Amino acid sequence: MTTTYAALLRGINVGGNKKLPMADLRTLLTELGHGDVRTHLQSGQAVFTASQGDEVHLAGELSTAIEKRFGFSVEVIVRDHAYLAAVADACPFPADELEAKQLHVTYFSAPVDAERFAGIDTAARLPEEFRLGDRCLYLYAPDGLGRSKLGEELGRPRITKGLIATTRNWNTVRKLVELTG
Repeated sequence: MTTTYAALLRGINVGGNKKLPMADLRTLLTELGHGDVRTHLQSGQAVFTASQGDEVHLAGELSTAIEKRFGFSVEVIVRDHAYLAAVADACPFPADELEAKQLHVTYFSAPVDAERFAGIDTAARLPEEFRLGDRCLYLYAPDGLGRSKLGEELGRPRITKGLIATTRNWNTVRKLVELTG
C-alpha cells in the first residue's frame, strides 16, 4: 500500500539563495525510491508516493539527500493527504470569502501550544489574527504576508525555536490537498 505525501521545503529559491531546481528535486525524490513525483511552483513543494516510512523519517531522508547532492541544508516537513485535508477543513477563518494572499498556514514539525505565543500582543496587531491548529498556525493578514507585522512576529526565532516552521498561502494549501488526493 502506498501513501501520497507532500514535502514542504523551507527557504529554497528565495532571493537567489539555496537554488534548487524543481526538476532536480523530482529526480532526487525518484532516486530515493518514491513514485508519482511532482512539484508545485518553484518555492519548495513536492508530492510523491511512498510504500513505507513515517513523515519524520521521510523528511530527514530528503533533507540529508539534498545536503549531500547540493551542498546546503534544507529543513523539510512531510505530511500526508489526510493531514493536509484536515488542516484545510479546520480553517477557523472564512477561507472562501478571503483572497488567498490574506490567509496563510504555517506548518510546524511538532505540536505547539499557546504558551509559545503568550508574549504576542494580539490586540495591537488587529485586524491581523492567528489561530493554532494541529501542528499548524492559521494567519489572517488582510494586507498580505509581506506587509504583516503579526506574520513577522510569529516568525521570530524565540517563537519557532526548536521547530521547523514553513508558511504557505491559501492557494498552495488547497493545491497540496488536491495534488495529494
